[in-house]
Parts: sequence; C-alpha cells; structure tokens
Amino acid sequence: MKQIYFREKYLRKIRGFYHDTEMIKVITGVRRCGKSTLLKMIAEELLQVGIKEENIIFINLDKRPYSRVGHPEVLEEIIDEKTQYINGTKYLFIDEVQNVKDFERVINSFREEGDFSIFITGSNSYLLSGDLVTKLTGRYIEFPMTTLTFDEYVGMKKFLNLEVNPNSDQELIHYILEGGFPLTLQYQSLEDKRLYVSSVVDEIYDKDIKKNKKIRKKNIFEKVQTYIVNNFGTTTSVNALCDYLKKNGDNVSKITVYNYLKILENAKIISKCERFDMKSKKSLNGEEKYYLTDLSFYFVKNTDNRINYGPVLENIVYNYLKSLGYNISIGKIGKLEVDFIIRNLVNDYAYIQVARTIDNDNYDENGKNITEEREYRPLESIPDGYSKYLLTMDRLLQKRSGIKHLNIVDMMLNNEELL
Repeated sequence: MKQIYFREKYLRKIRGFYHDTEMIKVITGVRRCGKSTLLKMIAEELLQVGIKEENIIFINLDKRPYSRVGHPEVLEEIIDEKTQYINGTKYLFIDEVQNVKDFERVINSFREEGDFSIFITGSNSYLLSGDLVTKLTGRYIEFPMTTLTFDEYVGMKKFLNLEVNPNSDQELIHYILEGGFPLTLQYQSLEDKRLYVSSVVDEIYDKDIKKNKKIRKKNIFEKVQTYIVNNFGTTTSVNALCDYLKKNGDNVSKITVYNYLKILENAKIISKCERFDMKSKKSLNGEEKYYLTDLSFYFVKNTDNRINYGPVLENIVYNYLKSLGYNISIGKIGKLEVDFIIRNLVNDYAYIQVARTIDNDNYDENGKNITEEREYRPLESIPDGYSKYLLTMDRLLQKRSGIKHLNIVDMMLNNEELL
C-alpha cells in the first residue's frame, strides 16, 4: 500500500470501534477532505494487527467499476459476491455510500448478520438524515472530519519532504492563503492550488447542491452563498440576509433563505456556530455565526489576498477545535461576548477569546491597554471555575486573573487539547 500521512487525531477516535460489529462507523466531511484516505489508514492498521487482507473489502462508489451503482439490490449483490467465501469478521468499507438510493436497508441488513464491521463515508449530511436516522438510530456513530488543520498541514508537508518555513507565523500565512485540502500540497504555485480548490467547489455544486429541489431561484442561492462566504465569522441572521437581499432588489421569504443556508451547511461549505446565553442557559436563535469548513473557499472566490485577521484566526481556531471533537458555541454574558465555549463528551467546559494581538500601543487616558481590556473583560466576567483561554499571535505571553494566554500557532503545532 502506498505510504500515506496518518491523521492521528481521527484514528484515535475510531480505533476503539475497529472490531465493533454492532455500530456502523460513519465518517462525514466536505468532499476531498481525506475521508477515503482515512479508510485506507484504518485498513492499514487492521493489517498491522493481523487481520487478513481478504477480510478487508473496499467499495468506492465514486470510482470505477462501482460509479454507476445506484440501486440497493446491486450494492447488496456486490457485497455478497465479495464476502461469501470469507471466514471470520469482514471489514467492509464503502466510500460515498449516499450515491446508492436506500443504502440504509442494505447496510443494516449486513450489520445484523453479526460478522461485519462496517465503515461508510459521505460528503453531505443527507448521510445522516431521513431514513438513516430512523432506521439506524442507536446503531451508528458519526466521526466528523475536517480538511487539514494547521498542525496537520505542517505535519503533512514534512511527511512529503516539502519546504516548511522556519518562521511558523509565516507558515501560517501560507496555510491561510492555500487552505487545508490535502491534495493542494501536490501543487507548487498558489494559482494551481486555487484552481484545484475551484474544481472542488464545482464538484460540490454538481454533486451535492445542483440537484436539490429546494433551490428554485439559482441566482438568489448564489447571492446567499456569496454573502455568507464573504462574511464568515460575523453574526448573521435570516432576517438580516432577507434585508440585504431586499435592498438589492430581491424579495425573498425567510424560509427560502433558511433553506439555502441549510443546503450550504449540508454540503459542508459552512458550519453554523450557535450563540448561547450564559445567564439563561439557552441557545439564542437568529444570532449565529457561520464559519468556512476551509478558508480556501473564501480566497478562491476573492482575488484579493489581504488577510482580515479577526475572522480568519477565529475560523482557524474554530476548525481546529472541531477537529478535536469539541462541541462549540458562542457565549453571551450580558452585553459581552465570549468567542467560543467548548464542551467535550463528559461535559467539561472551557471559554476562549481569540485576537490577533493585545501587545500594542492602544491606551486610554488612564494608561490601560484598550485592546487588552476588551479581550479579558468577557472572560473575567464569567463567575464559574472552568478554564479560560486568551489565544493570540503574541510571543510575549502574560498571566491575568487565572486566564491562560496561549500563542495560537504554538498551541496548534503542539496539538494542544484545551479540555
């Protein structure tokens, strides 16, 4: 098998389920983020622990000879043909399983046989909607996957013997402008990398968006997409989007805008981060932020390479936190806002502020640094004892009110977990 860069942060989440024949392992993520390669990593680790190669079955429904398989009966016949003479547990890997109509019934029937450990992947949330949820409730575990986070980007460049800038801040700029799709690393020029990402966007549109019957006004959908991509990391509401469209001569219903945003989420182009009122302990509808699943979606649509570090750093940190499996929301406490509240599966919490720097000459008449006060104030106003972090690009780190000040680049390169 060809040597591949092992993405450990995902493998360690799945390893405990390698031999589980009860739970279907569902790997989701935007197209070309590396799901197929992750399946190969899992297969390689199974071989290393003594599983026979004949017991590992791959079916990629996006590639020949299976790209035209669309009916469940055909998929069932293929699996039967490949596994009928195999003894012991069969490790079944099906890539882009949503290409087959009613695949849920087929997958569940093999799961019920008791000697199949099943791994499936999909590029849109149809995979976890409708019949899959109702027919397989309690029988599957989802493992969301992102494009390369900054630590993985640097790690993969080293693995491929590509040049890595010794100045990690400069390397971060390369990452911002190039994005995190693994295959971009095989191209040398930024122009070629952008052309590749553009082809990914086209593929997402053709396979995950264009056929959606809820898109009745293509020009309005494209305006919503352009708006949300250009305004990532800012508070966005359906009402505000409707007002924006109306000012530009388009009267659109709230339900239409909501559906279009949901389609972009389902295609994994954007990720919604809800706002949480820390006093009432309730989610605040209509005050969400949307982050890009990969920053290259923004730069491929905009020829201007100037970086707005506020939303860009937030987006990078958000995707890094998502890759660690945290649940993320925006915190509101009175009139103040905490960039992120993160929670793990055992309900540990932490609070995070993200800024480019607090080390500047922005002082008020009392000699206090205005930027520093603005970033610390929300964290200091939280009365509980959970961990609090200020993440910046500063190299000179400080201690204040028990809040941990970390350098964003070092945090990611050290693959630090904040919970």
